[in-house]
Amino acid sequence: MDYLFLHRDKRTFTSERQKNLLFRAARLYWEQKYADNEVVPKRKVDCELYKYVLYYLEVRQVFLDPKLSLKKLSDMIETNQTYLSNVVNRYFGCHLKELVNTYRVEYAKELLRSGKCPPEELPQRCGFLSRSAFYAAFKKVKAHAGEIADIVERIVQCAVSKDAEELIKIIKNSSNKGDK
Repeated sequence: MDYLFLHRDKRTFTSERQKNLLFRAARLYWEQKYADNEVVPKRKVDCELYKYVLYYLEVRQVFLDPKLSLKKLSDMIETNQTYLSNVVNRYFGCHLKELVNTYRVEYAKELLRSGKCPPEELPQRCGFLSRSAFYAAFKKVKAHAGEIADIVERIVQCAVSKDAEELIKIIKNSSNKGDK
């Protein structure tokens, strides 16, 4: 998985332009994927929370905090834990812990590929409190990896390249997978 934050200059992550590009791509994806979905009730606040979850994970890299929790992230986003939990469960298809561990594991893979981190330091550099937690998460993410990380990656890539047509293709393809 190619994450935006591993290939960009650190100064660009917090830029308003980068945030706006990510928000625009995430909103477009969310509207295309969920706006006409009769099964999942949609609220405007869900889209906003969805965008902020992506922003805090992709751009701010809060997953590197070993003490990240639902409460801590909800405080950062300035919402309550119930709303945040519902958005993560509905639109990312997993619990927050799973989502965060997916980011941590993918970050670890990129660090290993780039040679920027010795393997013994990897769990701590990726936000895990222990090696055993890292190994367990790595095993679980590797076994269940795919859709969440893939969709987020494609949204971010489209935001960076400003490729609206590609984003629409991604949305249509992921919608078709969900129908099967």
